[in-house]
Amino acid sequence: MSTLETRIHLASQSPRRRELLTQVGVRFDLLLFRGGSRSDPETCEDALPGEAPEVYALRVAMAKARHGQKIQALRHLPQRIVLAADTTLDLDGEIIGKPRDDADALEILRRLSGRTHRVLTAVAVAHQARIESRLSISEVRFRALDEAEVRRYVASGEPRDKAGAYGIQGRAAIFVAEIRGSHSGIVGLPLCETALLLREFGYPI
Repeated sequence: MSTLETRIHLASQSPRRRELLTQVGVRFDLLLFRGGSRSDPETCEDALPGEAPEVYALRVAMAKARHGQKIQALRHLPQRIVLAADTTLDLDGEIIGKPRDDADALEILRRLSGRTHRVLTAVAVAHQARIESRLSISEVRFRALDEAEVRRYVASGEPRDKAGAYGIQGRAAIFVAEIRGSHSGIVGLPLCETALLLREFGYPI
């Protein structure tokens, strides 16, 4: 792999994923998708009827990676490896994504209080005609939360862009009694699976 090709394209707007890739020395440039009312339909994060959380996370991550390849071509960018990811929560089989608003964040956190949920992060890597994916599944147990601290946390604004309405790397760390699995996966990018996947595509990590 040439010096030019040792950079990848990250198809994500998540600052947490940028920080995690930087942590392990992966050099990347961003491929930003459109948001809001102009969102690209190819990267829609709505779950399909009856879709299992594992299937959902992998499907969305792979759709983002493929769309990243499309953007490379449309913008006449170097044809590099494209990395994308998707994180979701599974509470009793229900897919829980980012909260719609503060009221939704409050309701999600109330439901997570004192319970164990699963955090699923799928990683997809695409280059030329090849695409591969991996899924990291971790368990997180919240202690019982009181209403006042949940309201303070939501008022901080931190839950707004995060699956499950919390960030384990932020203020919500005080809610977490126990985790089983990948801490980086819970944050938004499982570094073990990501590194092994990039190696399969020849990236020197």
